[in-house]
Amino acid sequence: MKADGEADIHEIDRHDRGVGWIAYPNETMERASHAVAVPNDETDADDVWVFDPVDAPGVDDLLADLGTVAGVVVGFDRHERDAAKIANRHEVSVYVADWMTGVAEGLDAPVERFGSRLADTGFKAFRIRDSTVPPWQEVGFFDGETLVVPESLGSASYFRGDRERLGVHPMLRLTPPTVALSGRDPDRVLVGHGVGVHERAAIAVEDALSGSRCKAPGLYAKTLRNAIGI
Repeated sequence: MKADGEADIHEIDRHDRGVGWIAYPNETMERASHAVAVPNDETDADDVWVFDPVDAPGVDDLLADLGTVAGVVVGFDRHERDAAKIANRHEVSVYVADWMTGVAEGLDAPVERFGSRLADTGFKAFRIRDSTVPPWQEVGFFDGETLVVPESLGSASYFRGDRERLGVHPMLRLTPPTVALSGRDPDRVLVGHGVGVHERAAIAVEDALSGSRCKAPGLYAKTLRNAIGI
């Protein structure tokens, strides 16, 4: 599911304000990382905000093309990934939602908390899920154009049911985060597993949420077949 060893970076989700990458493109989990550039009125260079990163050779080159790294963000309680490593290398803090517990303590880097807005990025931060069953703390981000969903939605094969471009995480198929994610109108959706959606993004989100329960049996059956090699 999750690869280790030497990474082989694969660029994804290039758009006018950012870029994404998958550090281990052959792994089943398809852990995706993203960087978004935000104008800084006080400097000539854009600030770059890095979301849930997995480190790899070449990451710093991708970031430098966008501007100067201003912060690294952890959007899901199990996405510490290489956030501290990249933050320390660029001498910035790791940003964690003020309501999330158990994340900051495990990060070997300076940590700053944020509330309903992610610093001066223009991103509103909203709670996607905060539950104990299953254990799940996830914050989403939306700036009117780009919607960042760290875990609840994904495009990796084990997320997607029949004819879905995006799918709800298998653990949330029966209780999709419809209230948190529905009704937004993003130009693009960036996810923590797989490539993002850049065309008819709002429709892809609504389709994923509305079909979550009815397509769950087919997705679970596909996952089982893949697991046992049928």
